[in-house]
Amino acid sequence: MVSSMPISGLKWVNRVIKQIRALALAVFLLLVVLSPAQLQAQSELVIIESSASAQFPTSIGFSLAAESDDDIIDIRLHYTVEREAFAEVTSEVYIEFDPGTSVDVSWSLDLRRVGGLPLGTVVDYWWTVADAGGNQVATAPAQIRLDDNRYDWRSITEGDVIIYWYEGDESFAQELMTTAQAALERLAEDTGAHLKEAVGLYIYASIQDLQGSMIFPQEWTGGVAFTRYGTIAIGVAPSNLEWGKRAVIHELTHLVTHQMTFNPYGGLPTWLNEGLSMHAEGELEVIYQVYLIQAIAQGSLISVRSLASPFSAFPEQSYLSYAQSYSIVEFLIDEYGQESMLELLNTFQQGSSYDGALLKVYGFDMDGLNARWRDSLATAAPAEPIEWQMSPALIGLLAAMATLLALGLAILAEDWAWRRGR
Repeated sequence: MVSSMPISGLKWVNRVIKQIRALALAVFLLLVVLSPAQLQAQSELVIIESSASAQFPTSIGFSLAAESDDDIIDIRLHYTVEREAFAEVTSEVYIEFDPGTSVDVSWSLDLRRVGGLPLGTVVDYWWTVADAGGNQVATAPAQIRLDDNRYDWRSITEGDVIIYWYEGDESFAQELMTTAQAALERLAEDTGAHLKEAVGLYIYASIQDLQGSMIFPQEWTGGVAFTRYGTIAIGVAPSNLEWGKRAVIHELTHLVTHQMTFNPYGGLPTWLNEGLSMHAEGELEVIYQVYLIQAIAQGSLISVRSLASPFSAFPEQSYLSYAQSYSIVEFLIDEYGQESMLELLNTFQQGSSYDGALLKVYGFDMDGLNARWRDSLATAAPAEPIEWQMSPALIGLLAAMATLLALGLAILAEDWAWRRGR
């Protein structure tokens, strides 16, 4: 017996067949439209070369070569400078060029316009490129380090301290390293302060060599601490090692103090910043003692509040400011101990005001510190009474002689230049 499909079933089958035919036609048309010529790869944007070179200390040059099937229409250079900061800042440079399928561009960062960057600074950079076809490419980040290639640098490392030098034998550099390590130990013992990040010390063989590494240096610049970059540069001849030791201690202490207190809200009073570095050097040098004794005898001491601001550029006032800062810090450490000094530094790291930090730790502000410190000078038993018993006229004569020596002798002039240079 032969059976037949119902009419409704036939309609369903026909409908399915029509749908299949329509689908096949759509696929066929799609294959026709997307012929091999249409299915080929889109235009390609390729970076041929990316490089950078430095002409220390004046400029950094960046260059890029790229090719594309379509015109390249947009090129941008991006760079960041590695330094201590609370926010990363990226600079973006729009490169001017004639659009084309093959481009070769360059751009120079004039360091004179930004005040210069210290030796050893690392700059990260990358490029972004776009063409008319909508393609965009970003190069992988690269680095360039600012090196002073005028000299053949050598280096030694101990702990978190690296010393770079080029003149003098290894014993010269090792003595500076021994001095630096001893200073760090003493600073930790007296104040609790310590390095949190590694630091680099660049020892130039003369002040002239040092100044050649700087943008528009002052004629008296003998050394400088670049605290946010973790580097120090000092002009120290091997024949002037003793002065160099004090300079290294002083500037290294500035880096430690900065690392202990760096915050986005405020800094330290100058008397504390400089006083800690003077304290780290050890016993106060004679020339500073003379100025301090004279000011005590004549009643011409500078107030602690005034010493919170940058020091005077005049040698006499500058020497007295450093001497008083040393004395004030010695008073705080001797009278209240290491733990209180460490707490003071930690309080400043939290962004406290000058008076607020002192009030929190010691219970008095800068005026109260001024009164207590001066009282301690009046009641303290001097180590050498004969210095305190000299007449004001004799003290004045000695101070005048010291001024002449400071201006006439190279080492004293170098000392003042170095301290002013920071």
